[in-house]
Amino acid sequence: MAAAIAFVTLLLPVGWAAAEGLYPSRPVRIVVPFAAGGVADVTARLVADKLGAKLGSRFIIENQPGAGGINAARTVISAQPDGYTLALLSNGTAISVSLFKKLPFDPITDFTPISSLGFFDFLFVVRADAPFKTIEDFIKAAKQSPGRFNVGSINLGSTQNLAAGMFKTAAGIDFVVIPHRGTPEVLVSLLQGNLDLAIDSYSALKGNLADGKIRALAASGPLRSKITPDIPTLRESGLEIGIESWNGLFAPAATPPAVISTLNRALQEVLADPALKKQLLELGVDARGGTPDQLATRLRTDVEKWKAVIEAAGIEKQ
Repeated sequence: MAAAIAFVTLLLPVGWAAAEGLYPSRPVRIVVPFAAGGVADVTARLVADKLGAKLGSRFIIENQPGAGGINAARTVISAQPDGYTLALLSNGTAISVSLFKKLPFDPITDFTPISSLGFFDFLFVVRADAPFKTIEDFIKAAKQSPGRFNVGSINLGSTQNLAAGMFKTAAGIDFVVIPHRGTPEVLVSLLQGNLDLAIDSYSALKGNLADGKIRALAASGPLRSKITPDIPTLRESGLEIGIESWNGLFAPAATPPAVISTLNRALQEVLADPALKKQLLELGVDARGGTPDQLATRLRTDVEKWKAVIEAAGIEKQ
């Protein structure tokens, strides 16, 4: 009897440890700093569904939109670092570091990277009846008439808005950059003739592209996109510029490495799924995972890159 009791006693801690170490054992929430319905939100929801099926627990999307992703970041970094509250961060997070006078969080030190989720670039578009057939045509006309043309983007400090500034500098031309409150306003201004060129994501423009109302002159990415392989890049026009937006999954700092490893392995499998890749490609997103180190490097690099762009553009900190 004593031997039996000793044997059971020996096994109990092992069983408890195994149960406690099983992750995830309850629902996980992913806090998204954007409103429902956008590219980042839809990407997160599609990935969350697959991730939940893979790991056997629900992954719930919680939208907390707000300037600089401040509310969303606070929610995540104030949570227990146990893997049950995660954050979707993006290149917009990297921009916020230099766009705001002081953020109440540091995306580099307050978060632990897990994996990238997807990448997408931006299109430079004109009305279908515009005289410009290539981006070189627009650059030539802008050089001949400095300050004459209007280029539209969404709000000041957005990636699209900063891309316009990078384009102006790289091409050595002068035009007026006009920020709008959202993509619908940009498209209305373009179609009404108030803008000569607009910059936005493929997902935001694909309806008007398909209807033949607008025409794409160039894409911002470093290489031709799988989504729009027929559209040349700015680099093909001789401009030293490559802009690729991204989103990725992060956990609070001090989250156990075993949890990060579990999530990363699952995401590599999920993001390699042909059905999911097709779904995201239709949204204009190239589903692509990576290591935590790769995502950390991307974040640090983008913080420095957008800092230089914001300073060069003379954008006042908010």
